[in-house]
Amino acid sequence: MNMILKGLAATAVAASLSTAALAETTELNFGIISTESQANLKTTWIPFLDAMSEETGLKVNAFFASDYAGVIEGMRFGKVDVAWFGNKSAMEAVDRAKGEVFAQTVDIDGNPGYWSLLIANVDSPLKTLDDVLKCDQSLNFGIGDPNSTSGFLVPTTFIFAKNGIDPKQCFKTVRNANHETNLLAAANKQVDVATNNTENLRRLQLTNPDAAAKVKVIWQSPLIPSDPIVWNTELDQAAKDKILSFFVSYGRLGTPEEVETARGILAELQWAPFKPSSDAQLYPIRVMEITKQIFQTEADDKMSAEEKTAKVKELEAEKAKYEGLMAKVPQV
Repeated sequence: MNMILKGLAATAVAASLSTAALAETTELNFGIISTESQANLKTTWIPFLDAMSEETGLKVNAFFASDYAGVIEGMRFGKVDVAWFGNKSAMEAVDRAKGEVFAQTVDIDGNPGYWSLLIANVDSPLKTLDDVLKCDQSLNFGIGDPNSTSGFLVPTTFIFAKNGIDPKQCFKTVRNANHETNLLAAANKQVDVATNNTENLRRLQLTNPDAAAKVKVIWQSPLIPSDPIVWNTELDQAAKDKILSFFVSYGRLGTPEEVETARGILAELQWAPFKPSSDAQLYPIRVMEITKQIFQTEADDKMSAEEKTAKVKELEAEKAKYEGLMAKVPQV
């Protein structure tokens, strides 16, 4: 009997190993959030993805969507295996699309992150945030994708929720668009003020210097952590090992010529070599999201005083939890 059981066990192990081998990843879809036109994104991303294919031995396909949600949903339904996200969209991917942060971008100039901006046409009389928040419904406002950190979450938290302002009540019109579209709208006086960020503004100063020269910055946010790279947790471990090895070594290891080539490709993305990361980099974004909810709760005139107190207490406890976790993360 023991021999029979051992034989069955060996057969099962062999079958499972055979199934695992068949299930090993040979092809990846890499999601790219829509910060600007697909044509511009292809120009900068395809050389990087080609290098990733060559180094990992995996066929890597670019996955574009018309908005951030398209990439999040792509990961949720197994159509996206790895993706470049902003922190807010990464948080959504982690919470509802089986995502996990494993690497982080590094600014080409060595900045520890980037900043959200409000921009206006250089000829605009708007000079300060107070000018923007006069809220007489005379201004047309361009805000970012709802899943954008710098284009939506940060200005919503630090400008509108903090001041108890509903943008739709404050401005004549409010329209959502990606960073490039918002910058061009401000440059062409199609909107009076719009969101953007320092990384995208710098990139557009290179790709469209005439348009970039037509805008000015009138507000800058607190620092935002650099963007995360996220993989689908359902990827097999062998694929994860290849992907992680590529990201932590690209632009660091190889011959001098290989390193120079890799750093040139990264420079087109406005990045230096990546560093390892984890979901912990999203803690500040979670605190920001909860802070926004607290402001919104306090300004909600449909809730009773008791309901507000209870809801704020609940949110403050959740916020304190993430602040505690942030304090335990090693600073590098």
